[in-house]
Amino acid sequence: MEFNASRLHLPRFRLSVAADLCVETVSVVSDTSNFGVLELFTERRDLMSLPVLESDRPIGLISRNIFMSQMSKPFYHELYGKKSCIAFMDKEPLIVDAAMSIEELTFRAVESGEKALADGFIVTRDGGLAGVGFGLQLMNVVANMQAEKNRQIMHSIDYASVIQRSLLRPSDLALAETLRDAHLEWQPRDVVGGDFYHFARYPDGWFAAIADCTGHGVPGAFMTLISSSTLAQALQQLGPRDPAALIAEVNRGVKSMLGQVDERHSQHGAAASNDGMDAAFLWFDYASRQLHFAGAKLPLFQLDPDQQAVQTVDGDRMGVGYVDTPLDYAWTNKTITIPERSLLFLTTDGLIDQIGGPKEIAYGKRRMRDVMLAQRGAGARDVSDAMLADYQAWQGEQPRRDDLTFFCFRP
Repeated sequence: MEFNASRLHLPRFRLSVAADLCVETVSVVSDTSNFGVLELFTERRDLMSLPVLESDRPIGLISRNIFMSQMSKPFYHELYGKKSCIAFMDKEPLIVDAAMSIEELTFRAVESGEKALADGFIVTRDGGLAGVGFGLQLMNVVANMQAEKNRQIMHSIDYASVIQRSLLRPSDLALAETLRDAHLEWQPRDVVGGDFYHFARYPDGWFAAIADCTGHGVPGAFMTLISSSTLAQALQQLGPRDPAALIAEVNRGVKSMLGQVDERHSQHGAAASNDGMDAAFLWFDYASRQLHFAGAKLPLFQLDPDQQAVQTVDGDRMGVGYVDTPLDYAWTNKTITIPERSLLFLTTDGLIDQIGGPKEIAYGKRRMRDVMLAQRGAGARDVSDAMLADYQAWQGEQPRRDDLTFFCFRP
């Protein structure tokens, strides 16, 4: 079954426990071969997550996206086809009892991370498999519960904002522990937004990403859930050191999850949606002080200590996940040696495209570069504060056009 956000409907009755979200599903036992799982996924295109049982009790969960991606690699059929399906199984899925309250389930899902919201969770009854639940359905129910309690949609959006900010919090902590001179600004246009970021620390370097998904408010927030969870899966599979390969993997994941195949190559006609994101991914290597950058419609701005102008490192002019983005498109890595005290800046188009000023025109890249030059000796937080103040003065009485996210740092 292809996912389409427009098909989600608020339930007409109050859901109170995990059993209300439970969907009956097929399962496999732990000694089932990967060929057996592949056959099942091929026959059941609606099957997104497959529980694995041992002695009639669930021990793991196989994600369709991860499994199909692994089995499509060269020689994996020969190497893993006849082996047990536990090779590609999530051995620590979220498992909840059918009697668990929706409130507790929500906190458990957030605590267990993005995989529970992306791949779903297992519901049990008396220790045995009852079925599976899905993260998007849970988020929808949470929003509806708040609307029922307060009869005001604003309350449901506030609750969704808590979930969205909770998913971003690990990146905030990792950034604070890794870079002393850095600042990441995230301001949704509405209470929840369509921009997201990711930052992770590794022994030999760090990975960072910012992305601008289609839509604002709740629709945009749904897209950030899809995109950020797909990125988390890609990092788990490929590691952080090849940003271009990660963007390509996210592209395949988003297109697959949303069923966004080019109608020229689809047997089912036009896709039901055309959503995606612009993004910039970075890998910084401590030993070489080299920054590896890949961009999907987003550039990187660099100001070295001995330069008199801000340099622009352009990304590819191809968005991620859209219907007209090829499934096999390969983004390009740009490798940059970063001198000490260089200032670098990434931003979504919410900064550059904001209308304002006496002529009511876009803020633009020139003003952004001017602020970087004027603040070239300042710390990243001071540069960011100056950029935000200039942006707000430019906006004036004009309405905010878009979500605003930018990342300013000195490696």
